[in-house]
Amino acid sequence: MSHQFHSTVLREYDIRGIIGETLGPDDARAIGRSFGSMLREAGGTTVAVGYDGRVSSPTLEHALVEGLTASGCDVVRIGLGPTPMLYFAEASAEDVHGGIQITGSHNPANYNGFKMVFQGRPFFGADIQRLGERAAAGEWLDGAGSAEERDVFGDYIDRLLAGLDGIDRSSLEGLRVGWDAGNGAAGPALEALAARLPGEHHLLFTDVDGNFPNHHPDPTVEANLADLRALVAEKNLDFGVAFDGDGDRIGAIDGEGRVIWGDQLLMIYAEDCLARHPGATIIADVKASRALFERVEQCGGKPLMWKTGHSLIKSKMKETGSPLAGEMSGHVFFADDYYGYDDALYAGVRLIAAAARLGKSVTELRTAMPAMVNTPELRFQVDEERKFAAIEEVKARLADSPDDVDGTDGVRVTNSDGWWLLRASNTQDVLVARAESESEEGLARLVAQIDEQLELSGLERGESVGH
Repeated sequence: MSHQFHSTVLREYDIRGIIGETLGPDDARAIGRSFGSMLREAGGTTVAVGYDGRVSSPTLEHALVEGLTASGCDVVRIGLGPTPMLYFAEASAEDVHGGIQITGSHNPANYNGFKMVFQGRPFFGADIQRLGERAAAGEWLDGAGSAEERDVFGDYIDRLLAGLDGIDRSSLEGLRVGWDAGNGAAGPALEALAARLPGEHHLLFTDVDGNFPNHHPDPTVEANLADLRALVAEKNLDFGVAFDGDGDRIGAIDGEGRVIWGDQLLMIYAEDCLARHPGATIIADVKASRALFERVEQCGGKPLMWKTGHSLIKSKMKETGSPLAGEMSGHVFFADDYYGYDDALYAGVRLIAAAARLGKSVTELRTAMPAMVNTPELRFQVDEERKFAAIEEVKARLADSPDDVDGTDGVRVTNSDGWWLLRASNTQDVLVARAESESEEGLARLVAQIDEQLELSGLERGESVGH
């Protein structure tokens, strides 16, 4: 017995594909066989398994559990819930050594996939490639593991609420917040959480529906925040919070309807965190605003710019002992009084806590941020075999540049106008560009520099493609 995966599904950070075309139950079974074998060889025996609200998820879950038990692993089935609930089940139980969440994250409804944790660390990159190699070779252990159902939902909600520990709850009674679950897997957990939070809470789209009938659950796309913005305006709420399809990425708007982007949320969290952890390292990805890195320094912290990708950021946090990290995409990681993984529900609670501790409303905190002008994330198609080579060409051309050139992840160039970034996506055949300045004129000059570099490598920026 062996199994060959479709060439497109083994990604850098997870496994993902189109149901019925590139991904199905046979793949799930093979993932279980390979992951289970690798875990047993590393001394583990038990895997927690959860799934999101996609129509295909229960079928994949059934096949995955078959594969895991056939490799000799025992399985703890936690059922439908957000990805961070699976992370919680793995991190908080001593008898669980790995975890797999079946989720298509923020992809369209016909996608699905798998996010994995291996003995407390992200399972990605070379791990995923090795899993594919073992499946192709049929290099599997045999066994007869058992499967049990475990209800972690209540413990998970209790743990989320602990994010308000130490805060006078009576001071929050006047709080009024809007929440949008986007029909994703976080809906039921959000309902249970909001029922126990102080203040008044207005919820949108908490019914789990894998067809996403109201809007696509990706809070990094401003159009998807329209319903939340309307709710905040209509009810005159303090702020609003939105989640992606599996609840590990947060989006937010303030009381005036302004988007609070991922790096801006991190500015709020960092100020709060550094008051209790002076001098700590705060990590953000290369797409984050210069204003964030400057704010971390102002608050006495050590800013660290790192590679984009939730698995890469989590690994860097462990390495540096950082209590807080985040990405432009809305992944926020709290190791400060939490487990160091990305949990948008917990991030929502911590936004309430940060505003309370800092003594300012979320709107006031957003207003105090420097006004930057920036491009959205520009993504454009380039041949898979060309994308990394093109970045290396840009780096070589800028080797003697008077500008500050950072090669942490792609090329980030800082000069008097601001900064621009060009990097290759690890998950798609696209290059990603972004630029930020304090003026429209400066921004135009930065974008022109991106265009010039692309042209020198025989590429055109052309039309930006979605993600």
